[in-house]
Amino acid sequence: MGIRRQLEATLAGRASRWPVLTVTGPRQSGKTTLCRATFPHKQWISLELPDIRDRAERDPRGLLRSLPDGAILDEVQRAPGLLSYLQVDVDERPEPGRWILTGSHNLLLMQSVSQTLAGRAALLSLLPLSMRELSDAHLLAPDWQTAAFLGGWPAPLVRNIPIDEWLASYIASYVERDVREVLRVVDLAQFQRFLRLCAGRAGQVLNVTALGADAGITHNTAEAWLAALEASYIAFRLQPWHGNLAAREVKAPKLLFWDTALCCNLLGIRSAQELDLHPLRGGLFENLIAVELQKASLNAGRRPGWFFWRDHRGDEVDLAEPDALGNATAIECKSGETWANDWSAGLKRLAGRLRDRGKNLRAAVVYGGTEERMASPETGGVGLVPWTRAADWLREGARR
Repeated sequence: MGIRRQLEATLAGRASRWPVLTVTGPRQSGKTTLCRATFPHKQWISLELPDIRDRAERDPRGLLRSLPDGAILDEVQRAPGLLSYLQVDVDERPEPGRWILTGSHNLLLMQSVSQTLAGRAALLSLLPLSMRELSDAHLLAPDWQTAAFLGGWPAPLVRNIPIDEWLASYIASYVERDVREVLRVVDLAQFQRFLRLCAGRAGQVLNVTALGADAGITHNTAEAWLAALEASYIAFRLQPWHGNLAAREVKAPKLLFWDTALCCNLLGIRSAQELDLHPLRGGLFENLIAVELQKASLNAGRRPGWFFWRDHRGDEVDLAEPDALGNATAIECKSGETWANDWSAGLKRLAGRLRDRGKNLRAAVVYGGTEERMASPETGGVGLVPWTRAADWLREGARR
C-alpha cells in the first residue's frame, strides 16, 4: 500500500526551478520512496552500497559522467567529496531537476551542501508521516495516545510490524550505529542511558549540565551527544521566544523528539494504555502536537518558526509563532478531553502582553478530545481544537 506524501507536490515544484534538490530526514522516514515515486524515470544510486560508495570516492568524475541525465543519489552524506564534483557538473549543465540528493545526517550533509552547492540546491526535509497523511491513508489512530505510541514511521504501518519490535531494530540498526559512528562512543551502555534520559525530558525545559550529570558524562560531552541526536533527526531543541514581553524570560530550550513512538519506546512504554497513565503524558502530548506543526511547515517547503514562551513567574505558552510585524499565533497543548478553565491562562497573559504593545494574538488550545469550539467566554476567549486538527486550524487561519 502506497501512502501519498504531502511533500511530493513541493518536491515536484522545486524540481522545475532548481538543478539540485536535497531531501533530508531521519532514516526510514520515506525519502527514497518519495523521490523514486516523484521521479520514476530517474536512475537511483545508493551510496550505502560499498561498491558504489567506493567508486564515488575513487572516481567521482567517472560516476557523474555515467549519469548524463542526472540521478537520485541516496544517502549522499556517505560520500561528501562527491559534491565538489557535482558542483562543476551543475555549473556546466544547470537544467532544473537533474540531481536529487537524499541524506539522513543533517549536519554533515548541510555542511557539504552549504560549502559546495550554495545557490544551486533547494533544501527540503521529510519527517515521518503527518496526521493528514495518516488520515488520508485511513491509518490515523482513533485517539492521541495510540497515535503517539504508534508514531508515523511508514514501514511498520505498511508492513503491519508491531511498533516495539520495529523500533528495537531501528534503534540498534540506525540510532546507535549512526550516532556512535559520528561520536565514536566507546561505552554503549552509557549512551543508551543518555538516550533514555533524553526521552524522560521530552517536552521539558532542558538543563544540559543536569542531563550530563545524570548520564555520568561531562557538560561538553552531553552537548556533543545532543548535537549528534539533532543531526541524525532523533531529537531537536525548541527554542524560547525572546519577545521581551516580560522582565525576565526563560532562555533554555525544550527538548523534543521527532517521533513520539521512538520516545515512548525509550521510556519503556509498551502500550497506548500505559501512555494514558504515564506521568509524562502531558509532555508527550505536547511533543506530538509540536512535531505535527513542524511537519506542516516542512511539507510546504517552509522553515518552521515555532518557539515556546515562559517567563520567570511561570507564565507559559507551549507553542508560539511570531510574524514579522510582531503579532503571533499561539497554541497551548492539553492532553485531557474535558475543558478546564485554567487551560487558557497562559494564552490570555501572552495576549495581554502583546496587546500592551499594540499587537494581536491568534490563539487556541489543542486538546485530547474530539469537539471543536470557537472562541467564546466559555473557552476563555480562545478556540478549542481537537488534536487531529492542529495543522488544519493553522492553515485555515493563514487563509483568512
